[in-house]
Formats: sequence, C-alpha cells, structure tokens
Amino acid sequence: MSKRVSHSLLDPYLSTPIKKVYGPLRIPRAFPPEGIVLMGHLLAIVGACGFFLAVPHWWGGLLVALGVAGAHFMDCLDGTHARSTNQCRNGGELLDHFTDPLSFSYWMVGWGASTGNLWLSIIAVIVIYATAVLTNIVAKITGTFELQRFGPTEFKTLLVVYGLVMCVLPADGRVALAFWSFLVLVVVGVVQLKVNLVRGVFKVNRHGAAPDTGEWDVTASK
Repeated sequence: MSKRVSHSLLDPYLSTPIKKVYGPLRIPRAFPPEGIVLMGHLLAIVGACGFFLAVPHWWGGLLVALGVAGAHFMDCLDGTHARSTNQCRNGGELLDHFTDPLSFSYWMVGWGASTGNLWLSIIAVIVIYATAVLTNIVAKITGTFELQRFGPTEFKTLLVVYGLVMCVLPADGRVALAFWSFLVLVVVGVVQLKVNLVRGVFKVNRHGAAPDTGEWDVTASK
C-alpha cells in the first residue's frame, strides 16, 4: 500500500480532533468500517440536495453544511475504526477512495443545477475525477499518496462556509453568490489541475520507481 502523507493546512485542526472523539462514541467493534463509509456517502447525498435547494430556500444552505461536515466526520472515522478493530481491508479502502470523488461530484452537480448552468457542473466533475486519477497514478508510481496544502479538507471547509452564508442571505443574494462563487471555483479548479499535472510529471520522473517497459500479457485471455 502507498504511504500516506498530508500537507493539509487544516487537517491538524479539523481532522485530527475528530479522530480523538472516536473512543467516546463507543462504536460497536463488530460494526464494519464499510458501514461508516456508507453513512458518510448518504450524508454527502444530503449535502448535494442542499446545494440544489440552497438558492430557493435558505434552509438548503443548512443541509449543505450538515451534509458536507457530516460526510467529512465519517471520512475521518472509518479508517480509525478499521485500524482500532483490526478490520482493515483492501475492499474497504477501495470503497473509501471510490466514494470520495463521487461525493464531490454530487455536490458540484447540485450546485451547478441550482445556478441553471449544467455545463459548469460538467467541467467541475471532469476536474474532480481528473484530479482523483492524477493523485492515484502519482501515488502508484511514487509509492506515496500525498495530499496538497489545499486538499479535500480545505475544499470541504469552503463548502460548509458557503452553506452557512447561504442561510443568512436574502433570495437575490443567494442567486448571485451561488453563480459567481461556483464560476470562480470551477476556474480555480481548472488552473489548479493544470499546475498539479505539471508538478506530477516532474515528481514521478524524479521520485518514481523504474518506468514500466514491459508489454501487455495477452496470453491470459486465451
């Protein structure tokens, strides 16, 4: 498995304290960590509905904050529970990493739909999955799964703040904030993806394992 390194600015203040409350929660040891992943994913869907409803209804922003924050809370607990109960499984890690970009995609689709600009949602989803693929390929080649200073925790924090602000704005303000903040987010995401791609190429060339020079094994299909 790849070594995991986080350069996140907020993880020490948001993610680490969440892991410290794992003990007092007294989650049954027999409960599978995949169940926590599922609960986090369901909360992410609640957040996606909130994004869609945040423009016409002030309480939609509250659903955004609760859904995104709840999904992050579960994301911090699933691995802790797996390690604490000796239930670490490759399948569980696969589900965790599979649902993360899927949750982000739900949020971007809901947000874009609330502004009436589906094309922005499409760009946002492409950026999210391109970033996920880039991160995983770099991790495979270098042996290190690395999170940048502005990573998932920082992104989710911005989404929670967006939801809370939408709760207190008048209707016209919600319309304007939803569109312009989403447009800026998509533009910044595209620029960041291009920068990370260039950095990733240099990183794997400098720190990666020996390049794979083998051919595809087609005998297995015979």
